Amino acid sequence: MGRGMSAPATLPLAGLKIVELGHYIAAPFATRLLADLGAEVVKVEPPGGDPVRGWGSSVDGNPVWFSVHGRNKLSVTLDLKKDEDRAKLVALLKRADALVENFRAGYLERIGLGPEVLHAENPRLVIGRISGYGQGGPYRDKPAFGAIGEAMGGLRHLTANPGQTEYPPPRCGVSISDDLAGMYCAMAVVAACWQVKGDPMAKGRVVDVDLVSSVFSLMEGMLPEYGLFGWVRQPQGAAIKTAAPTNTYPCADGKWLCIAGNSDLIFKRLMAAIGRPEMAADARFANNAGRCAHVAELDGAIADWTRTRPAAEAEAVLEAAEVPCSRLFDMEDCAKDPHFRDRGWVMEVPDPLLGTVLHPAAPFRFDGVSPQEMVRWPGVAAGAHNDLVFDAVARGDATPLSAAGGAVSLRAASAKA
Repeated sequence: MGRGMSAPATLPLAGLKIVELGHYIAAPFATRLLADLGAEVVKVEPPGGDPVRGWGSSVDGNPVWFSVHGRNKLSVTLDLKKDEDRAKLVALLKRADALVENFRAGYLERIGLGPEVLHAENPRLVIGRISGYGQGGPYRDKPAFGAIGEAMGGLRHLTANPGQTEYPPPRCGVSISDDLAGMYCAMAVVAACWQVKGDPMAKGRVVDVDLVSSVFSLMEGMLPEYGLFGWVRQPQGAAIKTAAPTNTYPCADGKWLCIAGNSDLIFKRLMAAIGRPEMAADARFANNAGRCAHVAELDGAIADWTRTRPAAEAEAVLEAAEVPCSRLFDMEDCAKDPHFRDRGWVMEVPDPLLGTVLHPAAPFRFDGVSPQEMVRWPGVAAGAHNDLVFDAVARGDATPLSAAGGAVSLRAASAKA
């Protein structure tokens, strides 16, 4: 892991200055991506810290998840109910390129810090706003969390098993709508900053992202199919209606194996590997349309084979036949897998508050930059950089703070909180 606090100059967003008014997941996830890409991110937290610090496990009161959630960020604390702290925030924003926030729609306006006010102080500021339903429309004032984005955006309807009514459709296990909104906001903020920085006369932009439409954007061809044909896609379980065989199959050890054998050539290799070459020669299964029409028979034959073998053994047989497949990995599988380790997807990061912590690497690679260089420091205690940040703001120093504070050790900074 990079020991300094400045981003390598080879990272594409080095020098971009972002202020985060984020809590819980969506905005902090957006700024984590921007920080991994090299941007300077100053996270503004309430005096008690981001409420997400209370989620999940902790070591001596230090939240484990926040080591990842807050990485590469400078943390300051402000009470936005106080006039003097709002003035400090405005001073910080005057030197920033962008603000990212995920309060309820209209909150900034209610505390006197709406876009008109902020643009009067910094006309080129990009303001990224994430909310449940967007900054306008009849639902703008309704409260929302990630689960509501999944429900209203169309995803949760699809996660049930076909015909199952006894149990509710499950969530996917992570806050997918928050993460999607965060990714879209990060992308749009970078696009807006590109436009502003490329034109000396450009004004700052306001980016409006919401949880519901972020999920809705993933619904593939479902909206045009409904508009043209009145079709409403129904839950399909582990399969997919448009390709076969693609499903998840039970194995002898109680584990599951995902198999995607839906191209014509791969299907032939799959059938040979499971000892059913006659099915590959059957005219009913000669193309994808035919296989979809007879998918129950195909899935039954494949499941009959997987049930006779442990998942790892079945996976090895199919891999030897070049059939795309994978066991369903849990986090232990991910952490120990040799490909995850070789690619640097699992990183061992020294954390002054927790010891050595496993971090997921940034999901992008740049030539000339190692994955370790992209994680400059883990999440710190709330307010760890109050002195560093506000002293620089008081001096009118526009130098990126992460570069200016390169000599400040993470342990010392954390101890100040």
